[in-house]
This record gives sequence, structure tokens and C-alpha cells, in this order.
Amino acid sequence: MAAETLKSGTGAGGATAVRRLLLDNGALTALIVLVIAMSALSGDFLTTDNLLNVGVQAAVTAILAFGVTFVIVSAGIDLSVGSVAALSATVLAWSATQHGVPVVLAVVLAVATGIAAGLVNGFLIAYGKLPPFIATLAMLSVARGLSLVISEGSPIAFPDSVSHLGDTLGGWLPVPVLVMVVMGLIAAFVLGRTYIGRSMYAIGGNEEAARLSGLRVKKQKLAIYALSGVFAAAAGVVLASRLSSAQPQAADGYELDAIAAVVIGGASLAGGTGKASGTLIGALILAVLRNGLNLLSVSAFWQQVVIGVVIALAVLLDTVRRKAGATPMAAGTGSGGGKGRQAATYGLAAVVTVVIVGATSFLHGGNSSSANPKVGLALSTLNNPFFVQIQSGAKAEAKKLGVDLTVTDAQNDASQQANQLQNFTSSGLDSIIVNPVDSDAASNSVKAADKAKIPVIAVDRGVNKATVDALVASDNVAGGELAAKAVAEKLGGTGKIVILQGQAGTSAARERAEGFAKGLKAYPGIQVLAQQPADFDRTKGLDVMSNLLQAHPDVQGVIAANDEMALGAIKALGSKAGKSVQVVGFDGTPDGLTAVKNGTLYASVAQQPSQLGRIAVDNALKALQGKKVEKTVKVPVKVVTKENVAGFSG
Repeated sequence: MAAETLKSGTGAGGATAVRRLLLDNGALTALIVLVIAMSALSGDFLTTDNLLNVGVQAAVTAILAFGVTFVIVSAGIDLSVGSVAALSATVLAWSATQHGVPVVLAVVLAVATGIAAGLVNGFLIAYGKLPPFIATLAMLSVARGLSLVISEGSPIAFPDSVSHLGDTLGGWLPVPVLVMVVMGLIAAFVLGRTYIGRSMYAIGGNEEAARLSGLRVKKQKLAIYALSGVFAAAAGVVLASRLSSAQPQAADGYELDAIAAVVIGGASLAGGTGKASGTLIGALILAVLRNGLNLLSVSAFWQQVVIGVVIALAVLLDTVRRKAGATPMAAGTGSGGGKGRQAATYGLAAVVTVVIVGATSFLHGGNSSSANPKVGLALSTLNNPFFVQIQSGAKAEAKKLGVDLTVTDAQNDASQQANQLQNFTSSGLDSIIVNPVDSDAASNSVKAADKAKIPVIAVDRGVNKATVDALVASDNVAGGELAAKAVAEKLGGTGKIVILQGQAGTSAARERAEGFAKGLKAYPGIQVLAQQPADFDRTKGLDVMSNLLQAHPDVQGVIAANDEMALGAIKALGSKAGKSVQVVGFDGTPDGLTAVKNGTLYASVAQQPSQLGRIAVDNALKALQGKKVEKTVKVPVKVVTKENVAGFSG
């Protein structure tokens, strides 16, 4: 009987070993599968430039995630890292460029800002007994608010000496990748070779047992969250260097990517397990996914679905691994032989990946380039009807001219748009159209396209400090002046109004606000009761307007920086809209024009977005063909009211 059992166990040993290998290295297996799949599906994926892009695009998330790894290993959570990154970068830029602080000291201040934020988190959690979720959620809001206060809602140029962190060494090796590797090595050392690293695993495994064994848990938590703050500050500096400016809204939502990278990399949210190499693999998986889906022209909306599924599968794998008794991923706890096996596993994975990817490259070796010109359209967002209309106009013109058009959605994230533009450049598109999230932040990416001899057309907003072949745009400042004039004249030159501003830090919000201010100077009888941002969003427009009505029930007019906010304001005003309160919007979207017809919206400054898209594609093709294009193509804005809305076509 014993002999039979032994024989059976031996026969199953091979299958068990493979199963255990896959369970223990699930993230690595997933990364290999992804790389192979993307190589097979896209001939543009497996190029040196694109693989370096993947590294650059993973850098910020990975650095943030290394810091979050410390927290999650100790059974905590840190939702504030994205906001702390933005705040640290803003402090650096603000102190160095606006107050003459030496750059070295400014960098120290940025790091100190991250440490301070982390210490506050740690104090609230360890001594204030707040749940980590609540404490760090509060810091998320505080840090983001301070970033906006310090910058006054506008990007601040980054010091040139620090901006080199976004450059390359030797013209090909990206500095962000080097910083990521260095920070990863530091994280691995802290987790595997230091007292505080061992404390993290002890606290995450069983906090009460750690305390009873003599570990000073409260002080260790202070140090853990302070470390997370240091890594967040480093990530903020790297991100701002890539964008050549500190953006007050930078890294918005990156805390979720960081947590996802840690979990995908094999750490457990229950604490006690996790390591830096797994976190790096998790960050690379997210970067490969986004990069590959961009190259395959998958909608940004579907990209979110895919990434969500990947995160869910990662957590499911963690559950399966635990039930199967797979080896926990605790750094520094394995034997020398275990580390040797791990190194051998990584080496074998690299060899297998190279062999299979090399084989798949033959699938694309004989492919001829498409006969149609390839143009990329990088939009700031598709959550706004105005930009959806730009896309519609561009697609219609592309179909008419026989152009293959690839559209991406940056979701108002300047960093994400920089990644998308890098992908366009490395995939060898013939021409690029960019609608910048921010005019300063897009400059480095446009410079890279210029260097690659790819014509670039800017649409709706210009690109600062970089050369574009043409700018196709309406004049936001002039449009703002027209909006101010429309509401002032409707009120007879006297009255009380409020202004709903766009998303802080964006070019469109700044330029339209400038136009409103210029236009109102001609009407001293108009009193501005309040100016509040509603982020170009209809729901926020409703909420902000409802709040303003409590403080200013006697308001007579509203200027909104886009139609979406204007429509939200109309909902808040109810029966007052179009009667006792006149509302003016901006953009001339279909819903806005319908409200103009119904009389609830007095006017909309229409920019003819479909025409912007059509003209942009037309100019992109002309520039590609070497034909002359005008440096600035102005599409006239028009104040649309009930009297002329019937004859207007966007």
C-alpha cells in the first residue's frame, strides 16, 4: 500500500510541480502571455522604441506602487499617493521657479512634502485609530487641494535641471526607466534586508502577535507610511519631468493603478505577502496592456474594462494560490536554494519569451504597409460631447479621403496622453493630430514626433514650446469675450452673474476664463458674485449651481465655460432658467443647441467642433504629402441664440 502511494505521488510530481510553478509565478506567466499575444497581434509592438515606451509608461506607476507595497504588506492601504505625487512636484516647481529657491533645496522640500504627508497618514492611523482607508482618503483630498492652491490651478514650469529626468541617456535609454529600476532595488532592499522590512511582514501577518513580541507597531506604521510618501514624491518628480511642468491635477487616479500593480504582482490585501519584483511585474502588465491596446486601436473605454478584468483575475489567482498552499511572496524569507530557483525561473521565463516572441515576429515580417495613410488623433477626452463631435468630423473626413484614423482618449490626463503620443510615434504613423489636455504638458511628446519627422497638427488647443505644422482652432479667448458680451447685453449692461469655470489646470479653462474677464471689463455694471470650477461636467455644474443659489438667490445671469456645465446650471435653476436668469454656454453641442431652441439656454458660443475635426484631418494629409498648410487655421466662433439656431450646423 505504501509503495503504491509513493509511486502515485511520484507520477503526479511533474504535474504538481508545473502547477505550483504557475501558481507561485502567476503574474510573471501573465506578463509573458501578454507580451507574446501583443507581439502576435501587432507588428508595431516588438520594436526597441516601443518596448522602451512601455518601460517609460510603467515608471511612474511602478515607483508609486513600490511605496504602496510597503503599506499593503503591512495590511494597510494608501489612497493618497497620486495626490501626494502631484503636491510634491508642485512644491518643487513653485519653490524653484517662482521663489528662487536653489533646485537642490527645492528637491529636498518636495521629498519632505512626501514624508510629511506620509507621517500625517501614519499618525492618524497608528495614534488616531482611523481606518487606513479613511485617513488616506482624507489626505488624497487635502494634498490635491493644496496642489491647486499653491499652483492657483495652473501648471508651473519645471526647472530645466530637474526636467532632464524625463530625457534619455545616450539618446536612447530613458531616464525614468533608470529611476524606476533604482527605486525598485531600494524597495527590494528595504523589504528583504532591513529591520523595518521584516516588521512590515510581521505587522501584516498578525499585528497583535507582532505587538506582543515586542515590536513597536505604532512607530513602525509611521515609518511605513513615511516611506510611501517618499516614493510618491519621487514618482511626482519623474512625472512632472516628463511633462516639463508640475500639473496640479497630475496623477489623478494613479493610486488605483499603484494598488492594482501591487495586487497583480502577487501581494495580498490581507497583508503579510508581497515583494518588489512582483510589483514591478504588475506595473509592467498594466503598461503592456495599455500600450498594446493603444496600438490595436481599442477604445479607451474598453481598455478600462480589460484592466478591471485583469485586476479581478489577479485577486482570484491570489485566492486560488492560497487555497492551493502556494508559496507566499514574502521577500527575504526564502532560503538560498529558494532564491536560486526563483532566479532560474525568471531566467527560464526570459528565454521562453524571447524564443516565442522571436517566432511570432515572422508573422509580421512579410507584411506590407497599408496603402492608406495612417493618422492618429489624440483627444483630451471623449466624456464631453464637444470632443465627440470633433471625433465624428475627423472620422467622416478620414473616410472620405481614404485615411486610416486611430483615435485615443486621454480622459483629461496629460500623462496618459503623453503615453498615447509616444505610442503613435513609435508605431510609425504617418501623421498625428493632437488635442492637448494641456498645452505645456504635450510639448515633449510633440518634440519626439517632430524628431521622427512625423507631421503634427494641433486641434482646438495649441502646443507650447514645440513646433506643430498647423493649429486648427477656434479662439477660446475671443469666444469667452463673446459669451460675456452676450449675457451682459441681454441683462441691459447691469446685473449680477456667476461664472462656472472649467477643470482647473487645463488650457481651455484658463483661456475661456481670460476671455470672460476681458469681455466683462466693458460692462462695469455687471457684478460677478462668484466664480467656481465645475470641471466641464454637467453633474458638477448642477451641484455647484445649486450651492451658489443658496448664497446668491438674486443671481440674474450665468456664464458657463461649456454647455455641459450650463445644462447642469439650468437644471438647478429650474423655472428661473431663460426667464429671470439668463444662461450662456460654450461649445454649441447638440444638447446645448436643443436647450437654446427650448429657450432655457439663452445662448451658446458655438465652435463648430465637427468642422474642427474635418479641417484637422485635411491638414494632416496635406502636411504628410508635403503640401503647404497654414500655420494657424481659425474656425470662427458664433453666438447661437434662439433667433439663429435653426440655420446653424456644427
